Amino acid sequence: QVQLVESGGGLVQAGDSLRLSCAASGRISSITAMGWFRQAPGKERDFVAGINWTVGTTRYVDSVKGRFTVSRDNARNTVYLQMTSLKPEDTASYYCGATSVPYVSTLAARYTDWGQGTQVTVSS
Repeated sequence: QVQLVESGGGLVQAGDSLRLSCAASGRISSITAMGWFRQAPGKERDFVAGINWTVGTTRYVDSVKGRFTVSRDNARNTVYLQMTSLKPEDTASYYCGATSVPYVSTLAARYTDWGQGTQVTVSS
């Protein structure tokens, strides 16, 4: 099992930046990819960005391309989500997930371990 702890959320204004962190512990060797998802009240958990744990390939949802950057620090077992040019529609709880499937999946069901989430609120 993998334990994940997110941090870095907050209340910002439109156009501002935030960096989210997700620290992993436990059975790190089982991780092949990490994903960032977000969930607004009453909505499903949607894929935002993900990264392959070993080779570092990335994947993004179209709505964040050019604004968000996912990266990892294997020495610290941490994945980051740098968010710039934030918009009110980015407001949600952000979760990181870990998966052992051999690619960056956009499906939440493919991720077996999740953090507790961190709230991002963007005011207009």
